[in-house]
Amino acid sequence: MKYRKKPIVIDAVRLTARIEIETLEGTMTGEPGDWLITGIEGEQYPCKDSVFRATYEPVDDETWVPAAGLAEEE
Repeated sequence: MKYRKKPIVIDAVRLTARIEIETLEGTMTGEPGDWLITGIEGEQYPCKDSVFRATYEPVDDETWVPAAGLAEEE
């Protein structure tokens, strides 16, 4: 069977320095140029630029609607 990711909105920032971050999978390293993603439950993890660009696209803030039960942070 094949599966598609649900369309969710995440926050992400581009890293400019090397970081180590504790994730659910253990300690992960993000390098400059990678992205630091904050998921829908507040979890954070680094993502290689090539994977990020293949998986995510920018969201127009004017058309974004938070998922049920989630409020947009001010």
